Amino acid sequence: MSSQCEVTAKKASGAEMGFFERYLTLWVFLCIIIGIALGHFLPTTFQAIGSMEIAKVNLPVAILIWLMIIPMLLKIDFGVLHHVKEHWKGVGVTLFINWAVKPFSMAFLGWLFIRVFFADWLPADQHDSYIAGLIILAAAPCTAMVFVWSNLTKGEPHFTLTQVALNDTIMIFAFAPIVGLLLGISAITVPWDTLFLSVLIYIVLPVIAAQLWRRYIFTRPHHYQLLDTILKRLHPVSLLALLLTIILLFGFQGEQILAQPIIIVLLAVPILIQVYFNSGLAYWLNRKLKVAHCVAGPSALIGASNFFELSVAVAISLFGFQSGAALATVVGVLVEVPVMLSVVKIVNSTKPWYEKNHNL
Repeated sequence: MSSQCEVTAKKASGAEMGFFERYLTLWVFLCIIIGIALGHFLPTTFQAIGSMEIAKVNLPVAILIWLMIIPMLLKIDFGVLHHVKEHWKGVGVTLFINWAVKPFSMAFLGWLFIRVFFADWLPADQHDSYIAGLIILAAAPCTAMVFVWSNLTKGEPHFTLTQVALNDTIMIFAFAPIVGLLLGISAITVPWDTLFLSVLIYIVLPVIAAQLWRRYIFTRPHHYQLLDTILKRLHPVSLLALLLTIILLFGFQGEQILAQPIIIVLLAVPILIQVYFNSGLAYWLNRKLKVAHCVAGPSALIGASNFFELSVAVAISLFGFQSGAALATVVGVLVEVPVMLSVVKIVNSTKPWYEKNHNL
């Protein structure tokens, strides 16, 4: 083990996943059931919620997404970007996976499974929409949960924070062009005005709001304690907003899912494959470059996980509540925790192999 990883291991807080995060898949599954039931018995209520739009942005969802995203962005200190040079190999690998591999590999997997392997089992009029949802999901690197995954792998905290801050900065400029490019390649009509509006509402404005709030917090006495207190209070609000968004989505999707319940399973297949492919590729590349394991672990996890809150919001804005795109992004939420925990287990259990004969 390198001295860098020894220091990291000693400093690691040992933070565990909270009760709600650990069982997030269960809560999502319960919200799916609740949403389907409410959508079936209260269709007019959901139609009224769906009609509350301004410039194709659904106001209830916009509020819920902000409640999800801002607490996550409040953790990010963009001032740490100067630390990039300290872990440039790990940062380079993660950037390569996040922006040059993951969106494009998902576009290919989406085409392969939706239009070829599963074409006969999925509604033909939703094929394009499902692929679009998978592309949107893969084009947004995770912001919040990666801190949990990094802790569970005893990851180098400065690398994780720097990488997330850098990804968020790149996302402001690259998310819309990459999504637009891949949708175009997939012969899916790109509503550019709505796409750029989504980036403004769900990336740019929340980043500005969170950083202004963070700057104000750091003018107060005991600012680190104050920030920690605020984050702890906002955390359940953020999770509740996510679960309410899922209830709304499945309230609209319920009839389609009841008619073809296998849809969720089929959509999960390309998501699972891309997670294991991208995390494995990132992990292997880090080993080839002789990057310390405490950097390689979070690098692999950041490279594979998705900013599903943003993806859900953008899919709804572009294609609507009842679209296959919105459903595909929610399937990403459903599988996120169990699949990422399995990647954490693989990273931890292969540490002796990773460090063997590499002087790491």
